[in-house]
Amino acid sequence: MRELKPSTNWRNKLHEIIYEADTPIGKWFDIVLFALIIISVILVMLESVQEIDAKYHNTLLACEWVVTIFFTIEYIARLISIKKPLKYALSFYGIIDFISTIPLYISYFFVGSQVLLAVRALRLLRIFRILKLVQFLGEASQLKNALKASRNKIAVFIYTVLILSVIMGTLMYWIESDASGFTSIPRAIYWAIVTLTTVGYGDIAPQTPIGQLIATIVMILGYGIIAVPTGIVTSEFTKQGAGAKPKIHLNTQACTSCSKEGHRDDATHCYNCGSKLHG
Repeated sequence: MRELKPSTNWRNKLHEIIYEADTPIGKWFDIVLFALIIISVILVMLESVQEIDAKYHNTLLACEWVVTIFFTIEYIARLISIKKPLKYALSFYGIIDFISTIPLYISYFFVGSQVLLAVRALRLLRIFRILKLVQFLGEASQLKNALKASRNKIAVFIYTVLILSVIMGTLMYWIESDASGFTSIPRAIYWAIVTLTTVGYGDIAPQTPIGQLIATIVMILGYGIIAVPTGIVTSEFTKQGAGAKPKIHLNTQACTSCSKEGHRDDATHCYNCGSKLHG
């Protein structure tokens, strides 16, 4: 068997640590990354509280720099450990990684860019990538297929809700006076949507008996409407489970060429691009 070059060996090892979670070191890397993401989001929230930021600004900034430098190194390592770094950089998670890391650097070069620091909260989306545990791969795929299968029914449902909102809103605008807050049809439609979804902000409320009667009908309809999308997705999810094939054990090994995950344990090549899997 041809031995791998030293450069290939360390790149494969780095790829195994960063992209995969089946090895002990890969799991520990994900745990540390998970903890740092949570700490980073907590730092962003604390910095938004003026009293805390005024008192501990330097401490919070130092902690944020430590976290940012770690994420910067991790981002560079992800680019180095794969054969097509540009593909990762332009992927969904690659863009999220870049956008959530760069604001702290930008704030030191452009005046007024401190507002972008709140974008660091996007790091929370990275948790979805970390939670790639083997036992969840099949269930996640089943849920995705259920949502995909029910998309047409959900689209019809949303269209129906919008029609009801327009009709009810227009009716309320005609019944209620300007003093009630229904100053225009769009504002009345806003009230209808808020009431139909049972959110009920209370900033607009009907005053006439007929308006209150219609509001009562809309509220009752709202309770029935809430259950519809849940029932649609649950039904499709049940069908997916009933017709599911016997489970095939998948792992978190990621392809070094296209970064696709979810390969079978006995797979030697990537199911997406055909590249040979290492390990």
